[in-house]
Amino acid sequence: MVTKRALGLILSAVVAVTVGTAVTVVSVTGASASPAGLPGLHAPGLHPRAAADPAPTAANACGYTASVPADRFKGIPVFNAAEAAQPFDVQFYTNQGVITVKMLTNETPCTTWSFRFLATRGYFNGTHCHRLTEQGIYVLQCGDPTGTGSGGPGYSFNDENLGTTSYPAGTVAMANAGPNTNGSQFFFVWKDTTLGPNYTQFGTVIGGMNVLQKIAAAGDDSQNGPGDGYPNLYTQFFYVQAGSGTIPPF
Repeated sequence: MVTKRALGLILSAVVAVTVGTAVTVVSVTGASASPAGLPGLHAPGLHPRAAADPAPTAANACGYTASVPADRFKGIPVFNAAEAAQPFDVQFYTNQGVITVKMLTNETPCTTWSFRFLATRGYFNGTHCHRLTEQGIYVLQCGDPTGTGSGGPGYSFNDENLGTTSYPAGTVAMANAGPNTNGSQFFFVWKDTTLGPNYTQFGTVIGGMNVLQKIAAAGDDSQNGPGDGYPNLYTQFFYVQAGSGTIPPF
């Protein structure tokens, strides 16, 4: 599950973190903790979608389903396979520098389509990264407009591109609260990490790894446990641009 500012990543071996009720990856909002006791990604009481919910129909192959919480609600995406297949990069303009991510549209069309849907509507602008982990797993978690680890966009969707326990430095993956509960929270891997094969890897950092490493070097406040807490170096997204377009002045 997810605990405040938790990622909810199910760590394999050394540190297991479960996704809570909000979004996981390194426990963020957790209702329940992982074997290692790290809080989950989703916040307590958040249930993006129950396991008993019906399977998505052919018309909604991505499984975009209304869920709570609905912070900064922008609507629910309507999948367009042809447009979703088009390659694009995302630029994260932050107060610490620019991070550029190549989106894996071939492997994760539903996830990248959702990310573009939110980014082009300004969902991430002004939000900040709320969790940094430095022991066992090495991730920076972001994407929650509430900054607590319990926020979400008002819908959830299916997992994609699962099966590997290897999350190399530069991987960008979804946090979740269990199978098919992806929302808006995601994490950057700033150092090679091993996790459970439960997190959709949807992008690769192609610029700005030095920015991530600078944030990681500043450490965290360990409020969730040793090496797991709020980043000491405050990191805010001024503007998140998906694809080409004019960058507004800051």
